[in-house]
Amino acid sequence: MTSEQKAAVTGWPVTHSRSPLIHGYWLKKHGLAGHYGKCGVEPEQAENFYKNFGKNGLVGCNVTVPHKEVAAKACVHLDDAAKAMGAANTVWLNENGELCGANTDGLGFLGNLDQMQPGWDTQAKTAIVLGAGGAARAIVWALLSRNFTEVHIFNRTYEKASKIVSEFGAGSIAHPWDQLGITIGKADVLINTTALGMTGKAPLEIDLGNLPTTALVTDIVYAPLETDLLRIAKERGNPVVDGLGMLLHQAVPGFEKWFGVRPVVDDELRRIILKDLGVSS
Repeated sequence: MTSEQKAAVTGWPVTHSRSPLIHGYWLKKHGLAGHYGKCGVEPEQAENFYKNFGKNGLVGCNVTVPHKEVAAKACVHLDDAAKAMGAANTVWLNENGELCGANTDGLGFLGNLDQMQPGWDTQAKTAIVLGAGGAARAIVWALLSRNFTEVHIFNRTYEKASKIVSEFGAGSIAHPWDQLGITIGKADVLINTTALGMTGKAPLEIDLGNLPTTALVTDIVYAPLETDLLRIAKERGNPVVDGLGMLLHQAVPGFEKWFGVRPVVDDELRRIILKDLGVSS
């Protein structure tokens, strides 16, 4: 790798992105001469930016809101997840100068659980997903890729949950939010993909009374690191996994594409990000 290799996080805005901290840590750890920065792309410039990506001086980039769909459309090649989602959060130029795209959110979700709860999916076949946004779609895709037979999606707007089912089909089932209590007793895994429970947001108010104590509970929210959902689940004996690891693991494939080394999510990286979040590990 030469010193010319540059990557960045792109979107609008990107001011508060922690991607430079993550990739900067890996560049330093592996002694690589590359650079990872922030590149704000105004919405009206996005289509042109990704369509002519080779002129930007970057070998690749992360894509954050609101440009993931625009970036995917600009790609010549997409991985299966990005095709399924119609959205790319990681892009790179191949040896022919063609823009390639991936959606690594689902892989980040799986990588986090694989690291923090090894074997979590060995016997698990039924999952409950709370929410129906972009993260929920990625997680539904990830669960189905691990051969879950039932993925129940609960959302306050039932139509949004139904839309995910229409895209992924067999194995995914949409429900209105108020039916959660009926289904939660079957769950092997419970995942919150909503912003409820996040610092500054409304609380996530659900009754875990019927949830089996063997069910794994995870929350993609990582500020606070231990949400009320995780705290209550932990107190009743459920295994829990926080959301920080998903953020870290989704960054791994991009770094490998841009800089030629597959990095590892380790305790030191977690500590650095937690410190930036103002959270003690």
